[in-house]
Amino acid sequence: MTNQDPLHIGILAHSAEGATLSYRTVWEEGIQKMGAHDHPRITMSGGAMAPTLELWERGDLPALRQIFLEDAQRLAAAGADFFILPDNTAHIALEQPGENFPIPCLHIAEVVSAQAEANGWRHIGVLGTNWTMEGPVYKDALASHALKRSIPASRDREMIHNAIFNELCLGDFRAETQAEFVRVISDLQSKGCDAVALVCTEIPLLVTEDVSPLPLLDSTRLQAKAAVAVALREVAMPTWRGGAL
Repeated sequence: MTNQDPLHIGILAHSAEGATLSYRTVWEEGIQKMGAHDHPRITMSGGAMAPTLELWERGDLPALRQIFLEDAQRLAAAGADFFILPDNTAHIALEQPGENFPIPCLHIAEVVSAQAEANGWRHIGVLGTNWTMEGPVYKDALASHALKRSIPASRDREMIHNAIFNELCLGDFRAETQAEFVRVISDLQSKGCDAVALVCTEIPLLVTEDVSPLPLLDSTRLQAKAAVAVALREVAMPTWRGGAL
């Protein structure tokens, strides 16, 4: 770390539980690196998820991107130097073509994929919303690091998707749901996966290292910790401002 002030981290909130975990992880990581009661400046902006759900259902990615753009503009106006969006599915919209975001974004799938490669894992199971499991964000990011990707069977994908929206995003964490997620991870292990990426930001609140059959890539905490490394100038500032990664 240099003697310069830390960079200002923006958090673009979409799902409440995931954004809250991200915020907490940023200041916890700051304290670990900077000392008691100290961390980089953090600004969070984001509206309720409810108005966006219809847009997700009908696949209106340009409208979703515009919502995220406006929140990024609020973060920039507040002085944030860069931002993180602790919602993996939202990166599908961020990757669409359109106006550049006013400040750079630290892409969550790139952080996860780089960590998987650094750990020497080669075959990654992916758990998230249907849009994230089936969509391009992790397919492309993992492939760019020469990593193999597997996703659960169709019925299990539906179970995971419904649990995310009907339970986890509402702060409802059930033992029986945890058992189902662990079963799915065991299935991915039987397919040859050597790690599993939890790429819905609420899943790490349900599935923890002590119950998982595979090592975990916790996208929420990995992105937040990477943001602190950027803020403390330990790694380079991100340059991505939306569109193709």
